Amino acid sequence: MKLKNNEKSSFDTTEIDLGCNVLRGKNDTDQVQIFSQRVAQNVLQFHFCLKGQMNFKYNEGNYIFPLNEDHSMLLYNPTKELPIDVELSANTWLISILISIKKFHALFSSDADHIPFLSPENSAKKYYDNLPFSSSIAVVLSQILQSKIHDSIKALYIKGKVYELLSLYFNKNEDPSIEQCPFLVDEENIRKIRQATEIILQRMTNPPSLDGLSLEIGLPLKKLKEGFKELYGDTVYAYLLDHKMEEACKMLNTKKYNVNEVGLRLGYSTSSHFIAAFKKKYGTTPKKYLGSVSS
Repeated sequence: MKLKNNEKSSFDTTEIDLGCNVLRGKNDTDQVQIFSQRVAQNVLQFHFCLKGQMNFKYNEGNYIFPLNEDHSMLLYNPTKELPIDVELSANTWLISILISIKKFHALFSSDADHIPFLSPENSAKKYYDNLPFSSSIAVVLSQILQSKIHDSIKALYIKGKVYELLSLYFNKNEDPSIEQCPFLVDEENIRKIRQATEIILQRMTNPPSLDGLSLEIGLPLKKLKEGFKELYGDTVYAYLLDHKMEEACKMLNTKKYNVNEVGLRLGYSTSSHFIAAFKKKYGTTPKKYLGSVSS
């Protein structure tokens, strides 16, 4: 099945700089989704699997490179194009960074000898790597994929995070601490924050209290609040509200549901509460939004 943007799957490409693009894919369906994209020659491909499992196919399917959760893959072939043809398993999230070798060289100083394809003797060599990524990288990936940032600064925010991601990827020192929230360096704490996110999204019509969520994931309430804010740039319930409003737009876009039905599906006891939340988020009512979709 080709990957299509709908209620449960999405894939978008953003050019953050000349010669540098970021791809963000989420397959929250129970089926395999396929995404394909042409990639020019002399482009480095960094693929990160935040959740689930995926298979990259190259050379018309003769080569299959699996990529598992919390692992990254780096591909480079200076002699030929490597178009992306990837199968995303059910409930899989992907971030890919595509950067031209020319742009990549410009980012690093001349003494970056520890990066293989920056040295002259390796400039014409193929390169492949598949390794688990650090907790620091996991934090940045989650921020790129899910942080709630105003549209006016979204491109700038993602650009900064992509370059932060590349610097962490090639950092040969020990995993650097995260000054804003040191406990996120712990893989187990990140896992618990992700678990909390899954819980509130799965139960968004009747989410647990913060105290209940804290007990369920086994993380102190203070660490839950701090960690969630660091990972997603928002509070737990503000994040959930944004997600509900995004789901509301997706449902209205299908033209299958009226305003009352959307509100009920999202867990609002009255349509007035849903309308107020929608208007606060988007500056218009769901009815007017639905009218603009239908026109």
